[in-house]
Amino acid sequence: MSTRLRTFTGGIHPPQHKSLSAESPVEILPLPERVYIPLSQHTGAIAEPTVSAGDEVRAGEKVGDSTAFVSAPVHASVSGKVSAISVHPHPVSGRQKAVVIEREGDEWVEPEGHAEYSALSPGEIREVIRSAGIVGLGGAAFPTAVKVSPPERVKIDSLIVNGAECEPYLTADYRLMIENAEEIAAGINILMRALNVSRSYVAIEDNKPLALREMEKAVSVDTGIEVVSVRTKYPQGSEKQLIKAVLDREVPSGGLPMDVGVVVNNVGTAIAVREAVVLGKPLVERVVTVTGPNIRQPKNLRVRIGTPFKDLIDFCGGTVSELAKLVAGGPLMGIAQYSLETPVIKGTSGIIVFGAEDAGDSKEVQCLRCGFCVDTCPMGLIPCDLVTNIEKGHWDEVKRFGLADCMECGSCAYVCPAGRPLVQLIKYGKAKLAAD
Repeated sequence: MSTRLRTFTGGIHPPQHKSLSAESPVEILPLPERVYIPLSQHTGAIAEPTVSAGDEVRAGEKVGDSTAFVSAPVHASVSGKVSAISVHPHPVSGRQKAVVIEREGDEWVEPEGHAEYSALSPGEIREVIRSAGIVGLGGAAFPTAVKVSPPERVKIDSLIVNGAECEPYLTADYRLMIENAEEIAAGINILMRALNVSRSYVAIEDNKPLALREMEKAVSVDTGIEVVSVRTKYPQGSEKQLIKAVLDREVPSGGLPMDVGVVVNNVGTAIAVREAVVLGKPLVERVVTVTGPNIRQPKNLRVRIGTPFKDLIDFCGGTVSELAKLVAGGPLMGIAQYSLETPVIKGTSGIIVFGAEDAGDSKEVQCLRCGFCVDTCPMGLIPCDLVTNIEKGHWDEVKRFGLADCMECGSCAYVCPAGRPLVQLIKYGKAKLAAD
């Protein structure tokens, strides 16, 4: 393992709170009675339903797809009858059309795996990944088949596999690296073949020594894979920051990782790739951390896609006190939820449960011009001036201050002593410019 301990400029060190669930091995959540499979679980074009109400489906059967290049199909996660295709709560967009399946068992589509995946061409691997509906499981949910299909003019020389898991509270990736390190290594080899690269780096924060040790053992015979310890700092797991930390390359403003010869994938995504190619299993389940100060028994759960949040919370013993706030994802980049009927989707890395005493109630005052947000911005922006121009509607200045480069990590809002809703205003600014 490399002795390097690299990082990036800026960032923050929030309390980790990972001890709540870090020692909890992954448990399998009992199958739900009903699942809601949103037709949008990925960046890109929304899938169209390929089934109708009344149809019988098996687990692993495709229930939605799109012909768009940037998209991904969705699959039934249980077997049963499609009772409806209707609008339902969604953890990212608020409400979204979903395929509703009443579970009648757990009968699966006959798998078509390729145990000898070395016989597959890169193009064949990409097609398997695409057909399996695999997207990035770190949260952004970008279709993996698109990531491993760079334009011919682009030369990719390195794959970085993201095991940083820098958001507080979340430990799903940590448990996967401890419990499924060999499967991750196999998935990395498949991704390397799809990209035709000979070098790969598994980046893990230095606060996860057991994960570092297990991954090092798993890749000991794979000379093309290096395990790299990176400094514990948020947002270390962001693609551009990870590329800087691991390879000392800077993605240009408005650019993508492929512009510097790199593709980044999550450790959970690597497992999903291995399951799709070797076992013929589409992406119908994932590991979710259920945690927070108001959950009785924090756990890491393997969950079928489409399972309502309520089922996960109930399995963890429910709440200690009245539920005040529910967040899907991490506390810094996650999204507050309004319904316990919201389903787990492919990008749901965690569910964080807060009581009234933990939800926070900061009061906003005028910008103090302290510069804390400037010091912490990992993208080198000036968030205070950026947001001031958004508030004033000075859109040419907003663009000049680099709105498009903001990744909404929340570091600026975390350190702001004035309590300004910086991320919310930045999201508003992006929406406004997109609408115009």
